[in-house]
Amino acid sequence: MALKYMTAQEAAQLINHNDNVGFSGFTHAGCPKVVPAALAKRAEEEHAKGNPFKIGMFTGASTGDSIDGSLTRAHAIKFRTPYQTNNDMRKAINSGDIKYFDLHLSTLAQDIRYGFYGNVDVAIIEACDVTESGEIVPTCGVGISPTIARLAKTVVVELNNWHPKALRGMHDIVEPAAPPYRKEIHVESARDRIGTECIKVDPAKIVVVECNSPNEGGGFAPVDEITTRIGENVANFFIREMAEGRMPKSFLPVQSGVGNIANAVLAAMGESKEIPDFEVYTEVIQDAVIGLMEAGRVKFASGCSLTVSNPCIEKIYKNLDFFKKKLVLRPSEITNNPEVARKIGVIAINTALEADIFGNINSTHVTGNKMMNGIGGSADFTRSAYVSIFVTPSVAKGGCISAFVPMVSHHDHTEHSVKVIISEYGVADLRGKCPAERAQCIIENCVHPDYRPLLREYLASGENGQTPVNLYNAFAFHEAFMETGDMRSVKWRKNKN
Repeated sequence: MALKYMTAQEAAQLINHNDNVGFSGFTHAGCPKVVPAALAKRAEEEHAKGNPFKIGMFTGASTGDSIDGSLTRAHAIKFRTPYQTNNDMRKAINSGDIKYFDLHLSTLAQDIRYGFYGNVDVAIIEACDVTESGEIVPTCGVGISPTIARLAKTVVVELNNWHPKALRGMHDIVEPAAPPYRKEIHVESARDRIGTECIKVDPAKIVVVECNSPNEGGGFAPVDEITTRIGENVANFFIREMAEGRMPKSFLPVQSGVGNIANAVLAAMGESKEIPDFEVYTEVIQDAVIGLMEAGRVKFASGCSLTVSNPCIEKIYKNLDFFKKKLVLRPSEITNNPEVARKIGVIAINTALEADIFGNINSTHVTGNKMMNGIGGSADFTRSAYVSIFVTPSVAKGGCISAFVPMVSHHDHTEHSVKVIISEYGVADLRGKCPAERAQCIIENCVHPDYRPLLREYLASGENGQTPVNLYNAFAFHEAFMETGDMRSVKWRKNKN
């Protein structure tokens, strides 16, 4: 049947106040742009008339400014899940203007299918191709697209001609069945494919909006001395693990988080002659992976998105014959699936916002109450990894904040899942250590020298017990920062006894 074509403005009229809208993509990669912008403008027009206009938002992860930024500034968001990185949205969440619930990225698609969060009224999917038989070929990010496209009453396909139709064949699209009929996922390595090369829906519910819009991907901060040292510490840890027989000499698939530290870690691994060529099984494929792939160091990469800079994505598109043999893009519930991570032995490397001396990790909240971005997919991998690693610079804001504290202000990953912590000062291998031993290991190997004496004092003041905490002083670092702007001004309280 012939597909219906319309403008972005006409497509925005298909969405009503209180609708739940699902968006394609994962980070800025694969996200629609012109229809969300038109939707934000429509919301502003409705508000000017005195009419309410807010939507519920489901996304694969964070998005580009055309979605999260424009809809936030238009006051058009009723609720939002899961992960986000937009500064305007962050402010709106922390002020209470947007109801935000954080979620593990691997679980959102299935939770939507289970009906936990209501219906999907409209799905907006960026595609490089769409056929009259209802085949939708995503661009450079997948996220939750298969689920929202199937469940939505209306599917708006933003056919973006900036992306080549030749991307068909790079994707591996599959939706697991619901319990009790779910079967095992037959992914035994990063290279395995188990699904189809496109999303298939009823063409009667598709409308098409054509555009030619580049990705909204900026580059990451350049590697500096601190991130370089963190990367080198990670690489050296792997070399020791292989030498001592705790890791196969053929190595294992690598998952890494998003950002400049992750890029620095991958770069250091690529430069090491003692680490063999390796595969990547992750959610976000970044610039560093593409560079290592060109150099022959990364043999294959499986991910949910190509979250790369625009020069990098343009390079990929100019050499698709090469990269299509080495890349596959999947839905987030497959890339982040704990079953697969444990089966293939993923090495998980993620970034901590804050860690305490017993190995608990805060990935999401500043001073315990201000949302930064969200938990993302870090826990999907951490709990099921062959070895779970968290990396962080030892201090922030010129040394006024220590990344290592007596007790985290918000709990995202417990000590039970965290095996190794690495800063620019060294490696804290926490495996097989009791809480007191973990604390000593972290203080002596990872903490900035300015804070080591203070944390030694705290540990020495701990109450007798399996975990030697001192609840009178557990949050003294956080209190010092809120009072003076510098954690080094900490003043310990005396115990009652």
